Amino acid sequence: MHDHLSIPCLLMRGGTSKGPYFKASDLPADTSERDRVLLAVMGSPDIRQIDGLGGADSLTSKVAIVSKSAREGVDVEYLFAQVDIGRAIVDTSPSCGNMLSGVGPYAIETGMVAATPGTTRVVIFDVNTASRIEAVIQTPGGVVNYTGDAAIDGVPGTAAPVILNFMDAVGAKTGVMLPTGHASETIEGIEVSCLDVCMPMVLMRAADLGLEGTEGRPEIDGNPALLARIETIRLEAGRRMGFGDVTDMVIPKVGLLSRPRGTGAITSRYLTPHKLHAAHAVTGAVCVSTACLLEGSIAYDMAIRPEGNPRTIWIEHPSGMVDVRMQTEGEGAGLKVIRAGVMRTTRPIMRGEVFVPKARL
Repeated sequence: MHDHLSIPCLLMRGGTSKGPYFKASDLPADTSERDRVLLAVMGSPDIRQIDGLGGADSLTSKVAIVSKSAREGVDVEYLFAQVDIGRAIVDTSPSCGNMLSGVGPYAIETGMVAATPGTTRVVIFDVNTASRIEAVIQTPGGVVNYTGDAAIDGVPGTAAPVILNFMDAVGAKTGVMLPTGHASETIEGIEVSCLDVCMPMVLMRAADLGLEGTEGRPEIDGNPALLARIETIRLEAGRRMGFGDVTDMVIPKVGLLSRPRGTGAITSRYLTPHKLHAAHAVTGAVCVSTACLLEGSIAYDMAIRPEGNPRTIWIEHPSGMVDVRMQTEGEGAGLKVIRAGVMRTTRPIMRGEVFVPKARL
């Protein structure tokens, strides 16, 4: 195929997301050229992504780029790319904790990391957030095991668990937990909390926007007036958090919070940021969990906090619940997140080469 470029990749489901995983060395070093390749790979811009691997959903228009690391104590480096569906935009400003769950297995499958009998610990440097994560992967007999009894809401069936321990959660993009200096503040008449823990987010009470907090995609994605109001608040929050004009960026993400309806600590509707997530982002779950423990945030008074430290914060979302095991020190403005652990699952779907028309490059 002289008119196409072929690139090796492994298509994987990572948590509640899915996309191709690439070695960084197989992609162009130039950022603009790389982004053109990724747009062509996924079939963007086109709302159907009919001419690429994308699934016409933000959860399936994601890419993981992995390389061996020269950093001390780090095995591999992970760069996440969110490929816009309808626009020619590749955003590497956020990370993705769901796709992250496939990085350790991918590194082992491609020979970047040698597996050890029983379990293998892979230390990952997240390039997007300049942070380290320890992934614990089941490798009986030195081979990645994908079959098991672990279940995560938003994914059918069960699989082997992958444990992700976030070691540098606070200040993923800004260097501080509260980039505006306030646990809560008012934007456009709505009280919000702007936090940067794994994922920069602007949190709002669902009730303040006229919502119950249990709405799904039809009620939220199908309400352009609501989305426009949320976007106005998000744009100002992005400016206050130091990101400048975030019109073409997916950070900060949006969380619409309400009291739990079941056995969870809080209910969250996570926007990506212009559509409702079908479940919940892992990085966003760590941020919401931190807000539940931060006195003065809008989440603090509505959350039901378990006793103990570490403690598990269960977040109710449209597909069920996600749990984050939080180890913290201090209280209020002095709150420190020592470690945040999340259980995910992953599996390989297809190994091969993706073909990119040279005319698109």
